[in-house]
Amino acid sequence: MSIVRRSNIFDPFSLDVFDPFQGFPFDAFRSLAERQPGFADETSAFANTRIDWKETPEAHVFQADLPGVKKEEVKVEVEEGRVLQISGERTKEQEEKKDKWHRVERSSGKFLRRFRLPENAKVDQVNAKMENGVLTVTIPKEEVKKPEVKSIEISG
Repeated sequence: MSIVRRSNIFDPFSLDVFDPFQGFPFDAFRSLAERQPGFADETSAFANTRIDWKETPEAHVFQADLPGVKKEEVKVEVEEGRVLQISGERTKEQEEKKDKWHRVERSSGKFLRRFRLPENAKVDQVNAKMENGVLTVTIPKEEVKKPEVKSIEISG
């Protein structure tokens, strides 16, 4: 999922709204730039940070590959409305005048991913850890209580 467009239009937890004219002709970051001025001009291919989301019997687990990013450069937040937001920035390597660059393929810039969490997520018990360039966010699940059904006797 990129910043503006989701990779799967059938994803029920995505916050993005499908716009068939989005990116036509070349405004892929238009709506994000409107919400956060200055974001689009600083964003590069690093914006396509890939995140896996799996659900185990005990928790929802998110894993993001963030090579070269320090944990101080990553922010994990849960907004009102049960929205998990993972954002951060990988800074560019400083170019020195005496260096001669032959190729620059590693991306840098800001990234932002948002996920709408299901009702069974305990948003007050989120745990995040960064190890070997992989961010793991674990959100425990709570048992969804089924509504109690009370039988009513019919008189008459």
